[in-house]
Amino acid sequence: MTTTVDLVPGLITTRVAISATFGCGTFQGIEPADKAGKVFVFSDPSAGEEYGYTFDGRAEDDEYGALYLYTGAGAKGDQKPSGRNGSLLTHVEKDRELHLFVAHGRVPGGGAMLQRYIGQMVLDPIKPYAVRRGPGQDGVMRNVLVFRFRPAAGTTPAWTEADRVPAAAKTSMEITDPAVPVPASVVVPVPKQHGVKVKATEQHTTAETVADIPAAQRKVLRREGELVTAFTDHLAAAGHTTHSFQFTIKGEPGALTPDLYDATDHTLYEAKGLTSRANVRMAIGQLLDYRRRVPNRAELRVAVLLPSEPTEDVKELLGELGIGLVYQTDDGFAGWPIADKRP
Repeated sequence: MTTTVDLVPGLITTRVAISATFGCGTFQGIEPADKAGKVFVFSDPSAGEEYGYTFDGRAEDDEYGALYLYTGAGAKGDQKPSGRNGSLLTHVEKDRELHLFVAHGRVPGGGAMLQRYIGQMVLDPIKPYAVRRGPGQDGVMRNVLVFRFRPAAGTTPAWTEADRVPAAAKTSMEITDPAVPVPASVVVPVPKQHGVKVKATEQHTTAETVADIPAAQRKVLRREGELVTAFTDHLAAAGHTTHSFQFTIKGEPGALTPDLYDATDHTLYEAKGLTSRANVRMAIGQLLDYRRRVPNRAELRVAVLLPSEPTEDVKELLGELGIGLVYQTDDGFAGWPIADKRP
């Protein structure tokens, strides 16, 4: 076992050794080391499984590359983007490196947990975290913050297939708040390049870096969240009750999370930040998947929510499929209330 800490991906060490080298604590999942200019994150997916949720681990790659999910700090009650969680959200503006470790068994003959160093990470500046529902230590369901880590530029992460997000043990449904944008006060800037060590056999700069994410895409996703918020307010003013769902599927990792459900009108909405055919087609596929899981689905209406009016042919496509269309205008939302297009 290594007794001194040299931060090279694949290193196996202990939290005591990390603390002795960098001056951080040894007990919490998020441990800032202020003098060293670092924040250490210790992920142990089995801890979440004990409570009944499986959010932590290596998620599927998306169009921007590799992604690791990590449930934030707070054992009971709703988790907040402050305190230790806040140290993740501010790691770029405070010029602190973010380093990820994953539990790797125990010290032979002892009780201390071994830690495998995955590598230097950065928090995704497009969507730094998602809000999910999961039980706390007291068994009470609450909101948890699931942070989204990307490999820092130059890092080749030392994760394995065993680090994948575990598949759900059962199919379940939870009521959640509607999708909303991350508050502007916690938007994470794109980090500058830091010097990081990589394995000698892997001396290259990975393309899986959050720094390559275009600013335009960040604006689109923020627009999508703001669109949902504006339409939620519109429905509330009309006396409608709204929420969303979190669906976990037995044998599959992660969760399905529709954007918005109008409980008063029994209508499910999927929002997109761009009014393009590609985005509408994506929304159609998502709605077809989601509606299979909503209670009383035979009576459910589904609709696409857009920031502006689409082309006539896109309108015809939605009409032929029996999918409603609502889009934002200067003075409200056209297409609402939606016509009854239930099959």
